[in-house]
Amino acid sequence: MNTKGHDSGHGPDGAPFHETVTFEPRDINVGTVAKQLIYLGLTIVIALAVCVPVLHFLTKMSAEGDTPMPPVRATINMQDCLNRDAFPPEPRLQGVPCHDNDAQQDLREKIAADNEANESAGWVDKANGIAKIPVKDAMKLIAEKATAAPQEKKQ
Repeated sequence: MNTKGHDSGHGPDGAPFHETVTFEPRDINVGTVAKQLIYLGLTIVIALAVCVPVLHFLTKMSAEGDTPMPPVRATINMQDCLNRDAFPPEPRLQGVPCHDNDAQQDLREKIAADNEANESAGWVDKANGIAKIPVKDAMKLIAEKATAAPQEKKQ
């Protein structure tokens, strides 16, 4: 067993000490962190002070530039749906409250009908030999003709 004392690497005040290496006295400086938080808070307040008036100005400018609601639409109340005399006579535009037709449903039905027509086959004029085929099949035929045409020219 060695009875000789050893250097613990601590100075007289108990802090770590070494000739070539420095040590931080604390891991974090509370004053610096507090200052940074205050700066962050001030930056947020200044940004808010700038953005809120700009938002109000742009909202007002947008409202002034919008087209006004048609007077017919402005006077219609949803509770007037029971009283048909409160509405202008037919035909009314779709989208007006209490209108019988739904514009979105009409669009869905139109798209479905168009898709069905594009995917069906049949005679348009059988006497003259005019038929319709699905669009996918027509595209395949055109692609085959385009690839076959250059080969015929080479021969």
